[in-house]
Amino acid sequence: MHAVNNDGNATYNGVVAVVVTHNRKEVLRECLQALTKQDEHALKIIVVDNASEDGTYEHIIDFIDGDKIVYRNTGKNLGGAGGFSFGIKEAAKTDCRYIWLMDDDCVVRRDSLSALLRYAAKINDRFGFLSSVALWTDGSVCEMNVQRTSLSKSVRDFKKEDQKIILASFVSLFLNRDAVMKCGLPIKEFFIWGDDWEYTGRISKRFDNYLVPQSVVTHRSDKNAGVDITRESPDRLDRYFYAYRNEKYFYDRFGLKGKLYHFAKICYHKLKITFSNCNGKKKKLDIMRKGLKAAKGFDPTIEYI
Repeated sequence: MHAVNNDGNATYNGVVAVVVTHNRKEVLRECLQALTKQDEHALKIIVVDNASEDGTYEHIIDFIDGDKIVYRNTGKNLGGAGGFSFGIKEAAKTDCRYIWLMDDDCVVRRDSLSALLRYAAKINDRFGFLSSVALWTDGSVCEMNVQRTSLSKSVRDFKKEDQKIILASFVSLFLNRDAVMKCGLPIKEFFIWGDDWEYTGRISKRFDNYLVPQSVVTHRSDKNAGVDITRESPDRLDRYFYAYRNEKYFYDRFGLKGKLYHFAKICYHKLKITFSNCNGKKKKLDIMRKGLKAAKGFDPTIEYI
């Protein structure tokens, strides 16, 4: 469904998939291959490249046609948060009806999109976002993508129909354009970690949102485990600064309940680091303290389209 707006630019009234990537050309190619085989053909794809240096563009150039699959290079690494903010803004320019978000290591099934569209029609578009069931490569539920029905309760029944959720990851997140226009963009200053929960939590304050059991994707993450600083390799520790800073911002937005939950979580993390047999305990505790300290002056502005 194509049209032309008053500025002479092509518009698209269907679904726009936004895929964010950075230096992972092989998994990105697999992601794109799966997207192009969807049962639902009314799909435009925007690849947001966070300034990859591994030859990403050359590796996927045969997919890029400037129409159904377009490539946008951000010019610098904006992180996942900045990449999705950039991509959603690009998608919204097309006047699409829905925006479908995913990381470059998400592999969709042929009917992943059609299942989302069927559910959207079933509830007459009365939703802010829909979320697919994300499985790991062995077929088990991907732990880092488990949705939440409340601030502290995770989804446990992934076959339950009409299950409302308030938090979800950006691995196959299906956005209603109306929610994007009313709630704004993900906070690009988050850079990495927590941007998906902040964004879906923000949308949940104004819209009902649902898990769609019939829509299933595979998340090809390196391991099937949630974020855990005690088990993290030394070369990835510094990024936990963003995790602790961003989580403090996120939980504070839920009032006293959120602050108390976050306090308990931080106490648990400190005890876990202190009494575990992990290496680099001092550095891990220092990173936590730096992140929490930075959160005190962290007050980014939400950008609206």
